[in-house]
Amino acid sequence: MRLSRDVAGPCMAPAGSVVAIGAFDGLHRGHQALLAEVRLRAGELDLAPGVVSFEPLPRAYFSPEPVPRLSGVREKLRGFAAAGMAQVLLLRFNAALTAMSAEDFVRRVLVHRMAAREVWVGSDFRFGHKRAGDVAMLARMGRELGFATHVMPPVLLEGARVSATRVRGLLAAGEFAGAAPLLGRPFVIEGRIERGNQLGRTLGFPTANIHLRRRVSPVLGIFAVRVGLGEAPCSWPGVASLGLRPTVNQVTQPVLEVHLFDFEGDLYGRRMAVEFVAKLREEQKFDGLEALTEQMHRDARQARELLGMNPRLAEA
Repeated sequence: MRLSRDVAGPCMAPAGSVVAIGAFDGLHRGHQALLAEVRLRAGELDLAPGVVSFEPLPRAYFSPEPVPRLSGVREKLRGFAAAGMAQVLLLRFNAALTAMSAEDFVRRVLVHRMAAREVWVGSDFRFGHKRAGDVAMLARMGRELGFATHVMPPVLLEGARVSATRVRGLLAAGEFAGAAPLLGRPFVIEGRIERGNQLGRTLGFPTANIHLRRRVSPVLGIFAVRVGLGEAPCSWPGVASLGLRPTVNQVTQPVLEVHLFDFEGDLYGRRMAVEFVAKLREEQKFDGLEALTEQMHRDARQARELLGMNPRLAEA
């Protein structure tokens, strides 16, 4: 898969391409259907399958409040590769791009950079300065410049449209079983394990920590989880906290802290994927370490039970 981040540059698909455009946060089943159609059409036309996306997410760029994300950049790119995209133009969504007119976006991005022969979008697609471009404009310019415009019908599940907004709402409510069919997989947060302050180890709950930094999580609280290390599937049971640690050593950006049950070994520097199975409770501030430790034991017992383990082992 060939990746570029810039509007300027040589044509990425000199022989022509079929292109999907969108933010693609989470690569849910609606996105998957769109990319599958692009790959199918590219194969039928003997063209390159490609995608134009944006980082940061456009809605996050314009929002005065932090916008939760369903996936990081690494996961999104891996999803594009798995969907068979040969060319990915991941544009930097910045002041220069927001000032670009819709007409310039079509000419510079779709025609020059991608040599598009077909463009696939959702029905509510808007683009260009002040969102002046819409599907009708895209179709009109396509007729002039040599590409066809197609609108992907929404994917429905249980009578409602699959969307990133719907997935975020379910995750925020702790409805992981409800979100998984929309995503086409369980909800997972990935990252590299970093050293913490070792407090969990002194309390009998050593943790593997992922610092989310600028990424805003759609979930906060205490959870039963399954963990995958490196390329391994998410199968190791554990209990996790994702939040600001209000009782001790409070932080300003959320940290994902995972205690892997019955695990021994050094995890620092390894990549970890954390699958969220069930929400146990909200994060809260306790009156000291003793009260915090007692609650951690209760959380561990509950997580073990939810994950099909013997909860009494939490006291061993």
